[in-house]
This record gives sequence, structure tokens and C-alpha cells, in this order.
Amino acid sequence: MRFSWRHMCVLWLGLGIAGWAGQAMAAGYEFLAAPEKDLNRIYRLDKATGEVGACQYGLKEGTIGVTLCYEPGEGAGPQALSDYALVASSHEREGGVFRVDLRTGMMSICYVLNSAVVCTPQAK
Repeated sequence: MRFSWRHMCVLWLGLGIAGWAGQAMAAGYEFLAAPEKDLNRIYRLDKATGEVGACQYGLKEGTIGVTLCYEPGEGAGPQALSDYALVASSHEREGGVFRVDLRTGMMSICYVLNSAVVCTPQAK
């Protein structure tokens, strides 16, 4: 069977889109501890969407404790599909982390405020 140039272009485009979708689906999560020395908080990042959440250990009398989790709040929800990562500063009293877009170079700072994770608007 012979394929025309048009058929080959459509096939290549389809494979490219399928490959990108597969990468986005396979991206998974990244986890990073807050840099503050006396804070037991771990941030969770969806590497494809940039959504950020956090959890930490909490004491609860009469039990072994609880996992306290903070859902995404203002600015911490899904962003444009890309390739995101978390970066901690080396400041030992910093409770937040940087969310970076590895494709565009945009950054925002994410931290827990009240009962949710919030992130500043992205900037470059």
C-alpha cells in the first residue's frame, strides 16, 4: 500500500500529538519538602498541570497522629499544560517553594495560607 505525502503528514502529526499526550499523562507528580528546618510539610506538584497541594503530619491526642493536607487554593490550581517542577530556596526559614514552568521560564511562589495552598501570579 502506498501513502501520499498528505497521508504521511497526517500520520506524523497524529503520532506527535499522541506522543505529547502520552508524555503529559506519564508526567505524574513531584514532591518536595519545604526548606524551613522546623516544618514537616511536603509539597505535591502535578508536573503536567502545575497544580500544587501540600501535606504535613499533625498531632492528635490519643492517636498516632493525622496527615493534614491542604488543597489547591488561589493560583495553585491547574495552569496551562506544560512541564512544571518545584524548587526550594536555600533559606532555612522559608516555608514556601517555587513552582517553575520548565518550558517558558515562568515562576510563582507557593505556600500554605490558612487552610489552602496559594501561589503568586506567574512571572519571569
